[in-house]
Amino acid sequence: MSIEEIKKTLDGKMDQSIAALKNNLTKVRTGRANPALLDTVQVDYYGSMVPLSQVANLSLIDARTISVQPWEKNMAPKIEKAIRDSDLGLNPSSMGELIRVPMPAMTEERRKELTKVVRNEGEASKVAVRNLRRDANEAVKKLVKDKLASEDDQKRCEADVQKTTDRHIAEIDRLVASKEQDLMAV
Repeated sequence: MSIEEIKKTLDGKMDQSIAALKNNLTKVRTGRANPALLDTVQVDYYGSMVPLSQVANLSLIDARTISVQPWEKNMAPKIEKAIRDSDLGLNPSSMGELIRVPMPAMTEERRKELTKVVRNEGEASKVAVRNLRRDANEAVKKLVKDKLASEDDQKRCEADVQKTTDRHIAEIDRLVASKEQDLMAV
């Protein structure tokens, strides 16, 4: 593996860490409705568990209410039960064929709790990025040891790796700060 390949791989893996953080942050519930909240809900569909999005249409009615429109009428009670039984703390109500899922109001205590969760997610992402930096630097040291790269190349590469790491850590900080603002704004 060459130095350029190491840097390219590092950048891709760090981007994946940020994508994973973004995905995890969408699951942290603010007071606003977001259909992505229901991505983890599994519904019993003729004996097999499938994601809610595969048996119903999810959309927003307003800023605090998600609508779930089952594709089959007989699925409404099962979908309602699956949402209620999930660990999301939601209480759906059925209105004919449409299921309304209102978002409960946020308490101050819940906001502080969610802020801690968001910070922990950010810290875990930073640790992952730093581990990737360490792995890249070790790979470059191995190239120098095997005489496939010079020490000057190593110094330049380590500087580039640090710049990439700093850029990704700044992005993580920005995402965490943005999510904390969302939590406090509701």
